Amino acid sequence: MDIPRIISVAIVEDDHLARQAIATLIENTDGFRLHGAFASAEEALKGVKEREPDVVLMDIQLVGMDGIECVRRLKEVLPAADFIMLTVLDDEESVFRSLSAGATGYLQKDASAEELVHAINEVYDGGSVISPGIARLVVRSFRPKSQPGLTDRENEVLARLCDGENYRSIAEVLFISANTVKAHIKSIYAKLHVSTRAEAVKLAMRDRLV
Repeated sequence: MDIPRIISVAIVEDDHLARQAIATLIENTDGFRLHGAFASAEEALKGVKEREPDVVLMDIQLVGMDGIECVRRLKEVLPAADFIMLTVLDDEESVFRSLSAGATGYLQKDASAEELVHAINEVYDGGSVISPGIARLVVRSFRPKSQPGLTDRENEVLARLCDGENYRSIAEVLFISANTVKAHIKSIYAKLHVSTRAEAVKLAMRDRLV
């Protein structure tokens, strides 16, 4: 006879109503067991450590120590636990700080009960969960960056410089004169604050300008 699995879940949320709503959801979901609900990071650092839950639902914007630092500290003593951040923030810095601290999930607070239940099961099974809006933010952060000061033509010229093409071949492909290519390159150097092709290529590759 198979023994049904039980996932122990702890909550760290400073909003009383939100904390109570999540606690009620956990208590009324088959296969879940509530292992504490804490109003602050300071309470959680002691209580979560003592209870050793499988999954911790962590608010980012806590009064006092924030949720990201709390995760960082708890992860050191509970390396097997999974942490899902619950937040209204959708900025890149918060996302990457959370993931760097050890979080395995990042959900916005307007996620449905079904999404939250799914996220808990997913991270417990070894996966990771990110809200669609947050996922799009992460994807955008890895897209090539554009240089605001460069025109479309200058971006084309810079890309071909990075490919190793010379002035003449760039002129032929773009159907412009060699002198025009030189003028574009001079402008590129000025906008990138470099003085050589090597410096321009290095900067373009480092900052994903092409």
